[in-house]
Amino acid sequence: MKPPELHRQQAKRRLHFHLLTVSSSRYRRRVEHPPDESGDVAEKIIEAGGHTIQTRRLISDDARMLKTALREFMKSNSDVLVYVGGTGLSKRDITIETVRPYFEKEINGFGELLRSQSFARVGAAAMLSRATAGVAKGRLILCLPGSPDAVETALAVFISEFPHAVHIAKS
Repeated sequence: MKPPELHRQQAKRRLHFHLLTVSSSRYRRRVEHPPDESGDVAEKIIEAGGHTIQTRRLISDDARMLKTALREFMKSNSDVLVYVGGTGLSKRDITIETVRPYFEKEINGFGELLRSQSFARVGAAAMLSRATAGVAKGRLILCLPGSPDAVETALAVFISEFPHAVHIAKS
C-alpha cells in the first residue's frame, strides 16, 4: 500500500471545523442577520463530507479579530479552521497577511490547485486569488476567497483530503 492510501486509512474520519466568514460590510450589518451564502456553501460541503462545524461566525476584516479567532481555534479541539473572505487585492483584505505568519508550513499546492480549477471556470481572473492553506501546531488552516463559487471550488477540491492532511500535519 502506498503512503497516501495508508495515511488515509489511519486518518480520523470525522473532523471538527471552525468556519469564519470575513466581511467588514456584513459584520457591520450583523444585527440584521445578513445572508452569508459563502458560509452556507462551506457548511453544506463540510457537513456532506461527514465532518462537524463546531464554530461558525462572522467577523470583520480586522487583524485583531482574525488573530483572536485563530487563538480560539488553537485552544479548541477542532482540526480545521476555514476563513472565507478577506483574501482579495483591496487594502482592507488582510486575512492572508494576518494569518500566514502563524503557519509553520504553507501548503502551496492548495492555492495552485484552486487557481487551476478556477481558471477553467472564470478564466484569467483566477490568478487574482490569493487563497492559501497552512499548518500551525498540527492543525489545518485555510484562507478562501469570499465568493460562493470559489468556496465551492476550493472545498470540492480539498474535502476528501482533509483527513489525510490533518493526519500528516499531526504526525
